[in-house]
Parts: sequence; structure tokens; C-alpha cells
Amino acid sequence: MMATMPAITAVLLAAFFGYIASWYLGMVEGNFALLMFLATLVTGLYWVAEKLFFWPRRRRAAEKLQQEAAERAAQLQRQGISGHEVNVQEGQQRILRQPWWLDWTAGLFPVLFVVFVLRSFLFEPFKIPSGSMIPTLLVGDLILVNKFTYGVRLPVINKKITDGNPVQRGDVMVFRYPPQPSMDYIKRVVGLPGDRVEYIGKRLRINGQEIATTAQSDFFDTGSMRYFQQFEEQLGSQPHRLLNTQGAPAFIQGATDFAGRDQCVYSIEGVRCTVPPGHYFVLGDNRDNSLDSRYWGFVPDENIVGKAFFVWMNFGNLKRIGSFN
Repeated sequence: MMATMPAITAVLLAAFFGYIASWYLGMVEGNFALLMFLATLVTGLYWVAEKLFFWPRRRRAAEKLQQEAAERAAQLQRQGISGHEVNVQEGQQRILRQPWWLDWTAGLFPVLFVVFVLRSFLFEPFKIPSGSMIPTLLVGDLILVNKFTYGVRLPVINKKITDGNPVQRGDVMVFRYPPQPSMDYIKRVVGLPGDRVEYIGKRLRINGQEIATTAQSDFFDTGSMRYFQQFEEQLGSQPHRLLNTQGAPAFIQGATDFAGRDQCVYSIEGVRCTVPPGHYFVLGDNRDNSLDSRYWGFVPDENIVGKAFFVWMNFGNLKRIGSFN
């Protein structure tokens, strides 16, 4: 078995790095949660085997070497030969040393296990790739997402096992993109199950009540080198800012044939939707530059990943670090 383990490990590592390379090159659609789960599982099996089998075997071999050296020294002493002490320490160290294939598996398990638990059940880091949540979140912001506030979910299959807190209107939520669940999206929750959401003439109404906005100074986006109209809006307990592009039409162009579209009515002025049970209506804060529920539909509860709450780093602007609404 010891003779075949290096070859088996080499094949597993080659498959692992080959998958990552194929993902990076766009040849396959990657699933990081599944990759982390499998890496933790495989290295965990190696770690258990190391503790229960491989390490005891190496220890017995080192003890045997010491015993044989002691017997050899005693035999020489009986023959009247002295001054020939055998130094077995170097040989023992060589026997006890963990081989490379255990360094790359069992040796990595504690780190992978901690990262897997933290990422799966507590907090997960994400990077903001687009400007759909400007001005709340900027491109390049590295954020943390609370994975347990809405209830603990099993990794990979995302099945909820505890209830947690209900989703609140105004939350910034990370979820699996309904048309392509392997992708993670981030938007603001606007409509809860059963709500009537209207986005008409760039004005938001929920259950017939218009959400008031207060004009702010124009926002300058350094990425596009443009100014945008900026407003303050309050959906939940805390206000947040949003952007409108002056001159952009209110008409929703390019809406897909999503599940539950019969609950929406589109017009030249915008869209009206009734949110189905167990679903949510989300919008980007950069209202005229966001592909959100107006275009691809509602977010089902089983797609929820967690609540975004903190910018932990932006390498281009350290002042971005902190919490947000």
C-alpha cells in the first residue's frame, strides 16, 4: 500500500490542479463550494489514515531501528569490542519524516477544514466585479457575507437546516443567480413574498406606497468618468443611496421569459410585479445599470447565500473598509 500511495496522490493532485486550470481557462464551469468540500474530504481521509496507520507504522519502524542498534551494540560489547556506538538518530528522523504525498494532503487538512467551516457556515468573502451596486459597493470592494443570519445551509446543496432571521426589505443579499446558479449575484432586496412591486418612471412603489427619495449631490464614477444623479432612499431601518442615469429610458428592455413572469406586467414606463411565495424581488442600487429582477425574475429562497455587511478591503481605496447599509 505504501508503494502505491505516491502514485495515487499524484493522480489526485493532477486532477485537482487540472480542474482549476480548466476553470481558469473557461473550459469548464467551476464550483468552488464543491471543490472545497472534496478537497477537505480527501485531505481529511489522508489525515485520519496518517493518524491511525501511517504515523504509527513509521514510529514502529523507528523504534525497531533503535532496538536493532541497541542489540548490535550489546553484541559487540559481549565480544569485547567497544568504541563503536551507532548513531541512529539520523536514521530515525528520516523514517519519521512525513513523505511529500502526506505533506500535500494530511498536512493541509487542518487549514482546509477551518476555511471550509468558516466559509460554509459563518462568513464568506466575495469580490464585487461590476458596478450594479454603485454607490453602495464599488468595483473591487472585497466584502464579507454573513452565512448564518438567514439560517444555516448545508454546503454545496445549499439546503437550509435552521430558520435564522427572515430576509428584510432593504438587505443587501448575495444569492445564486437564478438563470445560472453556479454564479453568485449581489443586489438589494426590494420586494418580499406577496409584495406588489412597481418600478414605474424610475419611481419605486411597494404595495401601492411610493418610496420617498431625497436628492443628493451628483455622484462621480471614476470607472466610467461620468456623473450620475444620486438619491437617498429608505427601504428598511437604514437609508441607502442609489443612482439614476439622466436620460436613460424607464422602459425595461430585454426581459427574459423567467419563471413567474405572468406575475409581472411590462409597459413603456417600467414594470409591475407581484412577488410569488418563497421568492424575492431585488434591484441594484445603480438602477439604470443593473441586470436584476426587472430582467430575469425573482430570487427563490433556496438560492440565498447570505447577507452582505462589511467591506474588508479595497486595494485601490483603503477608505472603503467598513460596514455599509
